[in-house]
Amino acid sequence: MSAFTVQPLNSGFGREITGLDLSRTIAPDTAAALRQVWLDHGVLVFRGIGTSPETQIALSRCFGELEPHPIAKFRRGGYPDLILLSNEHGATGPVYDFDGVATTQRIPWHTDLAFTTTPNAGALLRMVRKPDTGGQTGWTDTAAAYDALDTATKADIADQEAVYLFRTGLEDMRFNRPEGRRITPRHENYPTFPPVANPLVWTHPETGRKVINLSTLNIDHIVGRRDDRGDALIRRLIDHTLNPRFRYVHDWQNNDMVLWDNRRSMHMAFGHPVDQIRVVHRTTIKGTVKMGRVLEAADTQHAN
Repeated sequence: MSAFTVQPLNSGFGREITGLDLSRTIAPDTAAALRQVWLDHGVLVFRGIGTSPETQIALSRCFGELEPHPIAKFRRGGYPDLILLSNEHGATGPVYDFDGVATTQRIPWHTDLAFTTTPNAGALLRMVRKPDTGGQTGWTDTAAAYDALDTATKADIADQEAVYLFRTGLEDMRFNRPEGRRITPRHENYPTFPPVANPLVWTHPETGRKVINLSTLNIDHIVGRRDDRGDALIRRLIDHTLNPRFRYVHDWQNNDMVLWDNRRSMHMAFGHPVDQIRVVHRTTIKGTVKMGRVLEAADTQHAN
């Protein structure tokens, strides 16, 4: 008897895993089978079985080495491998006004660590406490989006690089910026990340599939094409990749868990009203494969 069943979702992206018993130790062959489904489909949904930090951590370890958050205050107490994302004791990120609603935790379409040369391999979110309104998370399949490009566009972007920057505010985005007004002042105290030039098309290190590497939050311009034509190409690629046919949006229930392959997807946090509580635990699967290059001061002139 199989340890789990794979079910289609209501989209072309991702699969739901049912029948998995997390009250028992996950056998090595089950872990290997889960990992293969993850590589094949990019997003895995586990409904209602994330009942504790222990179950989340045990499941996460099926997919790779876990990476603790480098800043201790973001870790869940007693669990260094868990990141706590919560506004229970006040907003921990910027608050924006969207259509008259003060909204927190809205993060546009992005790839984790796109502003570095070593992106995460993936991550697993567990909903501990869902808000009454909003709070959905979406994923878009950048591998399927690449496959659907026309031949001329594939040839045009094959050897292109783009510059990606660390950004902490929606107002800093150059592309696909949400129409919202920032309410909270900017008092960020983040590390400094140098700009990087990463390939616009990347080959997944395990599956060999090509993906469109965009991260709308971070992308700034195409190397050597910082002009209207280069910007128009980025906008066209974003419009193509964010087509709903490549997308899965999860409407959370408590104890749901969703795993994604960060190397073949973008994701978005849709945000929720700041006066509602949302508590999420996250584990991060460490990335081990580097791409692109850090731009030193002398290189930035050539990246324009």
